[in-house]
Amino acid sequence: MKIAVIGAGAIGSVVAGYLTRAGEDVTLVARENQVALLQQKGLTLVTSDGQETLAVNAVPCLEQEYDLVIFTVKTQDLEAAYQLNHEYLETPEVLTTQNGVQADNILSVHFEQQKMFSSIVMFGATYTEPGKVTLNFDGDWIIGRPFLPVGPRTHALAQRLQGAFAVKVAPDIMGMKWLKLFVNFNNGIPALTGKSMQETFADMDMCTLSVQLLREGVDIVRKANIELVSLPDFPKERIDGLVSMPLEEAAAIMHKTLTGLSREPLYGSILQSILRKKTSEIDFINGEVCCLARQMRIKAPLNDKILAMVHQVENSGAFFSVEDVKKAFNLASG
Repeated sequence: MKIAVIGAGAIGSVVAGYLTRAGEDVTLVARENQVALLQQKGLTLVTSDGQETLAVNAVPCLEQEYDLVIFTVKTQDLEAAYQLNHEYLETPEVLTTQNGVQADNILSVHFEQQKMFSSIVMFGATYTEPGKVTLNFDGDWIIGRPFLPVGPRTHALAQRLQGAFAVKVAPDIMGMKWLKLFVNFNNGIPALTGKSMQETFADMDMCTLSVQLLREGVDIVRKANIELVSLPDFPKERIDGLVSMPLEEAAAIMHKTLTGLSREPLYGSILQSILRKKTSEIDFINGEVCCLARQMRIKAPLNDKILAMVHQVENSGAFFSVEDVKKAFNLASG
């Protein structure tokens, strides 16, 4: 099986590296500056077990047909990635890995539904520099069908990836993607200040803000009659509990959870994009809730505000101070 991974960021590098190590025939599509380094020095993965450098086949764009193409670019980059590689995307099956719920809709204009698979990545990684990625924590790779029922082809794909990852098949991948969207809701807050997840959520006011954003988002999704579906190791009741318990108690849980995610500094996906001077996926995380609210003619003031502030950071290249954030959201210490 010939596998192509399009996108050499944090997740794409881990996927390509682990599949290569498992003996699969993998090609990693990367940016020009990344390709040169990967060809010369290989791909370095830093895990809790140490550091490993793997020889990977890296190219700037697809040069042949593949059996499976895994898109690991951010949602906002999917269309450009397709256009760059479309000449060799007529025949393969396609697997998406993006956060949020729009990736499959974006690619569905180019691919037949029976060729499309969707997934949720539950492991976390940080793009350190071109050719080097840190795996912050392990987790499942959840595979499903975005538009069709799960069948033998889904299980065959999962079995193929099982040699490199802990893979689980999900009958309702889209309901799980909505729940995962809320798992990623915290990523916008570190993007405001440029700090790691651990440093950001050591501050209890930032934990309070996280809960407030979550409460507003979950309320809007419930009003839209969207059903959240439990992830294998993350039941939806965990989100239900956080939004219903007293604010101080929920903030304390956020503090304990988010400061203990990794021994190494963990930078959320949104901040990682900003640090690379790229647009982030904020429109497909908090912005998804803002879009739903507009469609239903209701308000999402907190998520509207973080959306606007993250875009300001993207456009200006300047982070807010912690006190600026607290003042903007009327937090206790601001």
